[in-house]
Formats: sequence, structure tokens, C-alpha cells
Amino acid sequence: MHKKILIVGPAWVGDMVMAQCLFKLLKHEDPAATIDVLAPQWSLPLLSRMPEVLNTMVMPLGHGRMGFFERYRFGKILRNSKYDQAIVLPNSWKSALIPWFARIPLRTGWRGEMRYGLLNDCRVLDKKRYPLMIERFMALGLLPDANIPTSYPMPSLQTSHDEQAKALLTHQLSISTPVLALCPGAEFGPAKRWPEEHYAAVAKAKIAEGWQVWIFGSPKDHEVAEKIMQLTGGRCVNLAGKTTLEEAIDLLALSTSVITNDSGLMHIAAALHKPLIALYGPTSPAFTPPLDEHAKVLSLKLDCQPCFKRVCPLGHHKCMVELQSSKIEFT
Repeated sequence: MHKKILIVGPAWVGDMVMAQCLFKLLKHEDPAATIDVLAPQWSLPLLSRMPEVLNTMVMPLGHGRMGFFERYRFGKILRNSKYDQAIVLPNSWKSALIPWFARIPLRTGWRGEMRYGLLNDCRVLDKKRYPLMIERFMALGLLPDANIPTSYPMPSLQTSHDEQAKALLTHQLSISTPVLALCPGAEFGPAKRWPEEHYAAVAKAKIAEGWQVWIFGSPKDHEVAEKIMQLTGGRCVNLAGKTTLEEAIDLLALSTSVITNDSGLMHIAAALHKPLIALYGPTSPAFTPPLDEHAKVLSLKLDCQPCFKRVCPLGHHKCMVELQSSKIEFT
């Protein structure tokens, strides 16, 4: 009898990409296992590019909402699905409610927020044993004392020629010349953003070499992208807020090289195996690195790094400001 597993997925783009390491590990352990993912609406296009996932279900509540009775009603519906196990990736109390209401017999997760009872396979995290987020995800797919494979299954998103061609047509783009993709935004906060002036300097240098530059991001990143457009005399293509997540994946797959902050798009580019330069300031590649051998990490390693703050607590933002564009080297 092969297992039927429900994964309660994370709420952030990068975390969802990294969760594919767990999905791959589960399929390696039991190729016939079925994996369904309960996740936010925005993540469905991302999950559709992961062949390990059989079904996706939309979390009935937005991020941050408790909605106790809505979770109860949804969990009651899921009882008919007869899951063998639920793996709860978020550490919040409310994220464990639906599997409990669904009466899934084995409910696995880390201990966070006093979830005794809601989880009956409640584990205590050893951060030294599992320093990386992907290790913490994968450990939940194994028995408590089992060792994670030394060779990690890395994220790998699927994309097709037809999907790429459609995205090019939709946005009236061409790949007749090399493409530099810039991802200047960061949902976490402004501290993670490399200055627009630095992005613009790299963009102008590549444009002078005959490249084209596409700027990616969410609607929240449109203003930052427009500043880069102004600094480059409008010679880039501002796609921030204009693409769907599917289109962003397909267009990033067509890029020649990618420069990005530590962001969800960084993890998508890594999962597409693109030559990638990842810029780290207040966060640490020792916890959430880009998961691809083609990726290059740049960080100044100042005494104040990493602070993990959304806004620089010292007010100078040196970790990003002093990471000059001259340090960018394409191989």
C-alpha cells in the first residue's frame, strides 16, 4: 500500500520552490506515493511545474488569517480523501488545524507554537543538524532518526518550448540577442534590495555589448524597476507587475544570465538552472542559498551581516550599497 500524503505548503515563493526538495525525496523513497499540496492561490502555477505533485488545493484563507471555522469545514471535506500522512511545513499553530480536522492519522511537523495534539509526530528542530531550510523540509519526510541523503535532490522546474513561445508573443519579446534578467525586488523588505544605481550600471554595460535587459518582479517592484529604466534611458524592458507567474518562469528560462537579490525569483532562476548571480546583504546563503551549481553568491561579509532585518538597523545599508557593480563578473 503506497502512501497518500498531504503537504501543507509555505506562504512564500522561494520557500515553495525549496519545498520541491521534499517532494523529490518523498518520491525517491516511494515512487508510487501520491503527493497533494495545500497552498495559497498564487502558488498553483509554480506547483504545476513540479511533476512530483499530483494535485493542488487552494488554502481557503489568505496569509495571516485564522478563520477557525473555515479551516474546520475544509478539513472535514478532506476526510474523504483518506490521506495517510500530512506534513506541515509552516511552523504556525493554525497551519496544523486542517490536517487535524481532516483526521489524517499521521501529522508531521516541527514543534513551533505549541502544536502538541494537532501534530502527533511533533519533532524538535536541531538547527545545527539541519542548518539549511531545505534540510528542515526534507527531514520531515523521513523517520525522526533517519539521515538526509548526502546528495540532495534539487529543485527543477519544468517549462516547454510552446509555453516560452507564448510568453514571448504575449509580451512582444525576442531572443535574437542575449538576455540579461534583472530581479531587483524583494518581498521581505528594502534591506534585501541591491541599489537601483548598481543594477542600472550593469544593465548599461551589457546593453553596450549588444545584450537586451528584461526586468522582472511583482507589481510591488514596478517602481523600483522604473527607476532602473530611468537610469538606463529606457533601454530595458520593464516586466515587473506585467507577467503572470507562469510567464515569469517561462521568460526567465529563456534568459542568458540572471542577477537577483535573495528573493523568490532567485530560487525560480536557480530551479531553471540559469547562470545566476545572487546578491546577499541582510540574509544568509548559509540558510537559503540558490540551489544550483551554476549560481554564484556575492556578499561582503561585513561584521553586521547577516542581521535578517527588513530595514537596515544601522541606517547605512552598507552590505548592499558597498557591493559595487564592478564585482559582477559573467562567466
